[in-house]
Amino acid sequence: MATATLEQPQAQSRIKVIDADTHLTEPHDMWTRRASARFRDRVPQVRMLNGQRCWVIDGDQSIGTGAHPNSSILKQGGKVRDLDTFLKLQFEDVHTGSSNVKDRIAVMDAAGIHAQIVYPNILGFGGQASARVDPELRLECVRIYNDAMAELQEESGQRLFPMALLPWWDVAEAVKETERCAAMGLRGININSDPHTTRGDDGNMIPDLGTEHWFPLYELCNDRDIPINFHIGASETSIDWMGQQGWPSLPRDLRSGISGAMLFFNNGKVVSNLIYSGILDRFRNLKFVSVESGIGWVPFLMEALDYQLAEIAETKGFEKQPSEYFKSNFYACFWFEKNDVSDMLHKVGVDNCLFETDFPHPTSLYPIDNLEERLSSLTQEDRAKVLSRNAARLYRIAI
Repeated sequence: MATATLEQPQAQSRIKVIDADTHLTEPHDMWTRRASARFRDRVPQVRMLNGQRCWVIDGDQSIGTGAHPNSSILKQGGKVRDLDTFLKLQFEDVHTGSSNVKDRIAVMDAAGIHAQIVYPNILGFGGQASARVDPELRLECVRIYNDAMAELQEESGQRLFPMALLPWWDVAEAVKETERCAAMGLRGININSDPHTTRGDDGNMIPDLGTEHWFPLYELCNDRDIPINFHIGASETSIDWMGQQGWPSLPRDLRSGISGAMLFFNNGKVVSNLIYSGILDRFRNLKFVSVESGIGWVPFLMEALDYQLAEIAETKGFEKQPSEYFKSNFYACFWFEKNDVSDMLHKVGVDNCLFETDFPHPTSLYPIDNLEERLSSLTQEDRAKVLSRNAARLYRIAI
């Protein structure tokens, strides 16, 4: 098996580090043991489908061929860094910290991480897989997931903070679910970045995130300080692990590497559209988080948006320059970036950056290496901001 043997991760900082992007390997019974008898056979679960173990929804629709655990961290130690080997992994092969709260906390303690923000896998990073079934079932699936995440947060002793999934296909239901999840103590919502590519229950295309359609949700989040997170690959159109970016002549693992890298830039499209939509002149307190996208593209894109507005849309105007909205309303996450990352953090803005590991995905930092060295040119105050205080303020985490 192609793996890298890992030394025990060591605490890298006395700062109470908050990891702003990790994932849960959902236990196979997460939905079935919480579902009513009416839905138990229809909610997401692992079954044999066409001779292969799969995550299925509504009995026979695959939402995870192979029932892959979406973890590259092996149970016996080590990390898989070979695509073909990774794709053969099963739930039983991977580190129990991928799914078990007690074991996840042990991993965090060994790495010197105080808290983690948690995102899903099976229903899609933006909950897009749930849209494949009827409205009643999809709402039940989202509600069960959020109930499970509230339980997980409580079980962790307020160290794991999952972001709630939304029934984004129905904005009224999305508002209700956001209110319900906030009442359960969840600290943010996770949204589909391209709802306008999906038809609503009325047969019409759902409006994009820059329209009045979303004002009730934005008003709630604006008034209640609820951050809105969009993770890379958070829609059916943006998720592309294997196919469209790499040339056909390249082998699959290299095509996958290119597709994974290009996903980071896709979040820039969402940031750009949110800024140019003008909604931030109406909802000035909204906070958006670009998750697992890196930070190196931010300064160039902000300069480009300022330039383009002046050069080809001078009749349009906002209260501020486009780049200024990033400073006031957006956060971005860094993890693997090493070259001049301290300088880049300053260019993006130390108040706008969050640290992540992406545990336990293939791109994850496990172990966390040379973090202090990479941030050595930052002051202690700025280091504390990007590793802890920014996320603590945004997600209301006690440190």
